[in-house]
Amino acid sequence: MSEFDLFATNYKQLLDKSLAISGDSSEYFADYKARYTATSVSNGFSGKVLDFGCGVGLGSKFLRKYLPAATLHGFDDSSASIQQIDPSLSIQGLYTSDIRHLNHDYDLIVVANVMHHIPPQSRQETVIDLKDRLAKNGKLLVFEHNPANPLTRWVVSRCPLDKDAILLSPKEIQAYTQYARLRLVRMAYIMFFPRPLALARPLEPYLSWCALGAQYVLIAEKTN
Repeated sequence: MSEFDLFATNYKQLLDKSLAISGDSSEYFADYKARYTATSVSNGFSGKVLDFGCGVGLGSKFLRKYLPAATLHGFDDSSASIQQIDPSLSIQGLYTSDIRHLNHDYDLIVVANVMHHIPPQSRQETVIDLKDRLAKNGKLLVFEHNPANPLTRWVVSRCPLDKDAILLSPKEIQAYTQYARLRLVRMAYIMFFPRPLALARPLEPYLSWCALGAQYVLIAEKTN
């Protein structure tokens, strides 16, 4: 049994409560990451996508919105969370809590705020397994909380969903992808301005170099 089975029925409410300080809901952040993911592929992308650590399907909902032609699969080790996924998503693709059912030809694997829940001793193995599930030239996108941002650390420390969280730096995830022989495509900081400063959000793409973003994204590619 996964510890997230306990939160499956009220996952979104707990997350929204934890994020209230930012002025935005969990849907805003899921939408943001799905939009960002769509910019990493070509227009009209129709490949196969894995939402790894999909939870109750919040991220998948927006991946479907921005990548409508893609084949979308999801994995989460919480079977109770998988059962909460909207049928409109689950009938269109594979959603499972059994990793053995996943394929090895994904064009895109999205890992959105999942790595900090994986024990450090298992992270390298996880990245290698994900690499093996990519098609040639497939991309791995990892979104993570930025431990250098004090507000991020404060939110994580007070979120019941993150009681097991051990945040990881961009250097750590880069080391895992390098060891797995994935080519680094991009490492960028994202999400700088909370809702009260939303008028400044168009400036965020120009701040991707600044290590104060609330989160960061790493994109790596399988070349062999």
